[in-house]
Amino acid sequence: MAVFNAYQPSSAFRRRNLPPMSGIVLIIYLAIFCLLCSAANYLLSSFLASIGFYPGRNNHEIVVATMGSEDVSWMYEYLPDWKKNVYVVDNPNAELTVPKNKGRESMVYLTYIIDHYDRLPQHILFIHPQRYQWHNDDPLYDNVPLIKSLQLPFLSEQGYLNLRCVWSLGCPIELRPFTDTQRPDVHAGSYFKAGFEELFPGSPVPTEVGVSCCAQFGVTREQIHKRPKWEYEHFRQWLLDTPLPDELSGRIFEYSWHMIFGRNSVHCPVASECYCKQYGMCNLTCRDTGTCEGRYAMPPYSTLPQGWPDFGYDGKPRLGPPPPVLDMQKREKEAAEKKQKKEEEERKKMEERRQQQQQQGVNEKQQQPDPPHRPGQQKQEQQQPVG
Repeated sequence: MAVFNAYQPSSAFRRRNLPPMSGIVLIIYLAIFCLLCSAANYLLSSFLASIGFYPGRNNHEIVVATMGSEDVSWMYEYLPDWKKNVYVVDNPNAELTVPKNKGRESMVYLTYIIDHYDRLPQHILFIHPQRYQWHNDDPLYDNVPLIKSLQLPFLSEQGYLNLRCVWSLGCPIELRPFTDTQRPDVHAGSYFKAGFEELFPGSPVPTEVGVSCCAQFGVTREQIHKRPKWEYEHFRQWLLDTPLPDELSGRIFEYSWHMIFGRNSVHCPVASECYCKQYGMCNLTCRDTGTCEGRYAMPPYSTLPQGWPDFGYDGKPRLGPPPPVLDMQKREKEAAEKKQKKEEEERKKMEERRQQQQQQGVNEKQQQPDPPHRPGQQKQEQQQPVG
């Protein structure tokens, strides 16, 4: 009885051994096939990267600076595709926190970059915690539709995008560091030049700085990596060491982020192009370079009313957006006049206080008794000639 051995090739197979030349051809075919697979994989990876998709990785993350009492549940409800990095700045025991609650959102942004520098996702959004904020570039000041409509391929192409397209605050020029030192009314103007020189030693201070407010932006991993990690550590150390109050140190960074991520000191894209390329809103009516109809109107107050957008500033159900403040120059003039009036009142009070102190000193002097005469003093005074 013949026994079949699975480990020995059959005689039929031995008779079908390929000649040496056929084996070489097969190897060549296999090599070509591998090269084609490699090329196809490269092309597919390049295409996926161009649209902001990297298989097997979480490529979209949000970084937000919060206080422990702030509600960020809206992010989890409406933005499920984004990983959330919620930093609690006033709780040192929080899962994500900062070395020191200083510099407003800048400390959080820099801490995230430093801690994740070697494992950054493709797209990062740095935003504020509230869903509705007066500066959000939306008719209802709602961040959700902005983030949902953000064109990630355009972000991948640009490397950095300010989330605001409108020019109402910050554009076309917000700071003139060499002349604002004499203008205490400009936000951080008198401190920006010195701060810039400390943050970017050896770099020339720009004569003009312009970018739409308010420190909410998207950036790519590649753009962050254009600066070495130690530079971000230097920026954060400056925040930790500076004696400036938070509103000034934070404002200096607010008008520096675009330069940190490779933009010119004045970065004010035309609003119509910004809305179209950044958010896919290409059918807007835009009558000037900085605004488009129906997109953003300055609210009358910087704090939105409780219950917004269902309720307006009068506490009643609202029928539309708040009345816009269209005349920005008028608003700025009124603010300057109000500030000047307040300063005049303070100067008047100081002058009145000074006069009261002087009068009080005179009265006290008059109430003091005359000092006693020394012996012989009266006689000497009588002997002095008159005239």
